[in-house]
Amino acid sequence: MARVAREMVEKAGVNVTQLLDLLVKNAAAELTTFYYYTILRCNLIGLEGEGVKEIAETARIEDRNHFEALVPRIYELGGKLPDDMKVFHDASACPPARLPKDPADTMAILKVLVEAERCAVRGYTNICNLTAGKDHRTYDLSQSILNEEIEHESWFSEFLGEGPSGHFMRRGETSPFVSKFLR
Repeated sequence: MARVAREMVEKAGVNVTQLLDLLVKNAAAELTTFYYYTILRCNLIGLEGEGVKEIAETARIEDRNHFEALVPRIYELGGKLPDDMKVFHDASACPPARLPKDPADTMAILKVLVEAERCAVRGYTNICNLTAGKDHRTYDLSQSILNEEIEHESWFSEFLGEGPSGHFMRRGETSPFVSKFLR
């Protein structure tokens, strides 16, 4: 644990116990979303599904990267991940992004994907609000993840016909905002 880092965050007025709870729950959401997105992506088939598959894969890989970037900060602040994967899964800040009843229904899969991203946007906005001006490292990390989650939401919402977002699919680059935390 980085004692001075935790001490400075506490002195700035952040409830570190609350923050760690949020970080662990969001890390759980990222790892479980990576898992569920694997299943969803495998079921994106046919003419409609193939058009979404690459975007779902990018979001899937970036969610794994978000998990990898969150873990060091959790431990730096004196937290830890649960020892039991089932407990970790159930602690997720977001509900499971499960395959819909009809796995061939691309629109239903898109709704699952967009709702998962919207939950993530809410979670990271909350962490940013909690840490803004107080815990610069956690804020920077959470803001970076938030930027990517907003892009994911926009990609899926466009496929649902909710309107243009102005965001474009990234080619050959994953986690442009979070990559600095993965070095």
